[in-house]
Amino acid sequence: MQSCSKRHRRTQPKASMRTVMISNDLVRLSFLAALLRDAGIESVLLDHHVSAMEGSIGAIPRRLAVLPEDERQARRVLSEAGETRC
Repeated sequence: MQSCSKRHRRTQPKASMRTVMISNDLVRLSFLAALLRDAGIESVLLDHHVSAMEGSIGAIPRRLAVLPEDERQARRVLSEAGETRC
């Protein structure tokens, strides 16, 4: 029989996301996410729930993040589109 601590042990994620863009502009973030998707890079929009809780007044910027192994290519795609990290 397994001990309780072994049965309920949480595993740490193997990879953490890397932020490639920070902005309050939802249209811009949506466009950049589409650019990344077209390049075959999956991205995640972080902090959108927190921003909605504060009334979407723009006080809390949202972050566009990618996997660490995609970070270099994502930054290249964004750079070629004339975007830089905020």
